[in-house]
This record gives sequence, C-alpha cells and structure tokens, in this order.
Amino acid sequence: MFGDLMGMMGKLKEAQQKIAETKKRLDYVLIDEINSDGSLEVTITANRTIKKITLSDSLLNNKEMLEDYLVITLNKAIEKASNVNETELAAVAKEGMPNIPGMDLFK
Repeated sequence: MFGDLMGMMGKLKEAQQKIAETKKRLDYVLIDEINSDGSLEVTITANRTIKKITLSDSLLNNKEMLEDYLVITLNKAIEKASNVNETELAAVAKEGMPNIPGMDLFK
C-alpha cells in the first residue's frame, strides 16, 4: 500500500515539475493578433504578457478609434493566449497524473 502511495506521490511531483517547465516554455510561445484593417498588431505570450504593439500612423490621429481597436485586439489576443495556455497545461497535467480511483478529473 505504501509503495503505491509513494509511487503516486512521485508521479504527482513529476507532474508538478512538468507543469512548471511548461509554464516557462509558454513565455516563449507568441500569439499575434491583427485588427480587421491591419492598422494595429499585438503580440503577446501564451502566458498573457504583452510583448509588442504596432500601430499605423493613421491611428495616432483618432484617439477614440485607437482605444477601441486596442481593447478589441488585446481581448482577442488574450483569448487566444488563454486557450493555448489552458490546452498545454491540461495536456501536461493529464499526462502526469497518477491513476487514483475515483479521481477522474480529466475526462
């Protein structure tokens, strides 16, 4: 019984390490989002850190449009990054979890 418990604890520790490694790797996964007319481009990491914002000069003359485009484009980029992040972390967690009866967390 204790051998099984120790094996499960080892697998959990291994899964935690893989999750931490995946989180670090996601700092280098870049997601680009470009608005509909191409005047604004946002680059963020899969961990949702903004890396770059590029905009056309025409947006500098229209504060309201710039604000609207920033909100829309950033939200789309964050949504994509969140999906990548959650998918990657769930895959690692599922792969590393020991088979514990009654703990069907990742079906």
